[in-house]
Amino acid sequence: MARDTVQPGTDARGERWAGQDAWLAEVAADASRAAGGVPVELLGDYLSLLADAATTGRKPLALELDAVELLGRRAAELGVSAGNAVQLYLSAAWRLWRELPTVVRSKDSEVVRNAAEAVLRAVDRAVASLAEGYTAARRDMMRHEETTRHELIEDLLRGDADIGGLAERAEPFGMDMGQPHQVALAAPTGRLTDTQGATGSLERAAVQWLGDRDILVTTKEGWIVVIAPADTTRRTGAGLPSGMKNLGTLMNAELSRSPRGRPWRIAVGRPYPGAYGIAHSYEEARETLTMAIRLQLDTTVIHANELLIYRVLLRDQPAIADLVHTVVSPLANARGGAEPMLNTLDAYFATGCVVTETARRLHLSVRAVSYRLERIATLTGYDPTDPAQRFTVHAAVLGARLLGWPEQDVIGGSE
Repeated sequence: MARDTVQPGTDARGERWAGQDAWLAEVAADASRAAGGVPVELLGDYLSLLADAATTGRKPLALELDAVELLGRRAAELGVSAGNAVQLYLSAAWRLWRELPTVVRSKDSEVVRNAAEAVLRAVDRAVASLAEGYTAARRDMMRHEETTRHELIEDLLRGDADIGGLAERAEPFGMDMGQPHQVALAAPTGRLTDTQGATGSLERAAVQWLGDRDILVTTKEGWIVVIAPADTTRRTGAGLPSGMKNLGTLMNAELSRSPRGRPWRIAVGRPYPGAYGIAHSYEEARETLTMAIRLQLDTTVIHANELLIYRVLLRDQPAIADLVHTVVSPLANARGGAEPMLNTLDAYFATGCVVTETARRLHLSVRAVSYRLERIATLTGYDPTDPAQRFTVHAAVLGARLLGWPEQDVIGGSE
C-alpha cells in the first residue's frame, strides 16, 4: 500500500497529523514522553518520512534531511541534550514500526525485510543529519559564548564600560556584580607552550573549589587572569588540602601541576565591590606582579597589601629617581658594574643585615661580603652597616629595582 505524503499541521502538542494519520501523532506524543518531554515539534516530518520509507521504500530526499539538520540546530538552541534528541528519534522509529498498518506487517518475509531495511536506512540518515545540525549549532553557540565572554572580561578589566550593561552581560556567567570580586594574575617564569590547557585546568579546579560559576579565567599579555568572588575562604570546602584558604594558594596549587611554566609568580589584588572594583583590583594585581618581578622576590604568591610601601615609593617617581641617582648610581663604577653590589645589598637587607647569612645565600665567603659592603660605603658615601644610614641605602636599592636600574637609564635626567 502506497502512502501519500503526510502534510504537517501546526499544533506543537503533537497533533501534526490529522485524520487517517492520527496514529502518527500518538507515536510522536509517546516518543516525546519517553525522551523526557522533548518537544514534539523537533520531529518535524520525520515520522512521515519513515512511514513513506516503510510503505514505498523510497529514500529520504536531500531537502528532507536538510530539514532534519535544522531541527538538530533547533534542539541545541532549546537546550535539549544531544542524548534526549537522539532518544526522541530512535524511540519514535521503533514505536512507528510497531504501529505500522497491518498491510506492512505482511506474511511475506521479503516484503517485511525490505520495509525494515528502508526504515532503518531512513533512521540512520535522519539521525546522522540531526546530530550534525546539533553539533554545528553547539559549536556556533560556544564560539559566540567565548567571544561574548572575552569581550566581557576585557570591559571588566578596563572598567570604562556602562555599569548597568556590564551587570546585565555578566549575569549569564553567574556573576553578581553587587558582590566584591578580586583579580589575580599568574606569570610563568618558565616557557609555557600550552596556555589554553593551563587556563582550562585552572578554571575547572577553581569552579570546583568555589562551588559555582562566579569565576572567569582568561589570558592577557602572556599572563593568566582570574576574576573570582572575594569570599573564597568561606566558599572553600572542608576537604581541601591544608593551606588552601585564598585565591592565590588555590591558583598556585593547580598551576604547579603544569609541567611547564614553573615556578609561577602569582599576584592577587585586593577585593572591591562593583564592576569598577574589578578594574581596580586588576590594576593592583598588575602593579604587584610588576614590582615582584623587578624586586626579584622569591615569594610565589604575593598579595597587593604586602607591597603597599613600594607603591608609595613609586607615587613620587622623580623623587625616587633622584634618591637612586644620589645614593646608588656610583655603584656603576664598581668592578663588574652595579648589579653584583645591588645583589649583595638585596641579600644583606633580606637576611636582617646578617653578614654570615648573606654570604651563605650568595654562595660567597664572609670576607667577600664584608669587602663588598665596605666598597659600597666607599663608592656611595653611605654605609649600609650603619643603622643611621641603612634605611636610606635600602630605600635607594628598592627604588633602583622598581625603576629597573641599571638595565634602564631612568636616572640620567636627574644628573
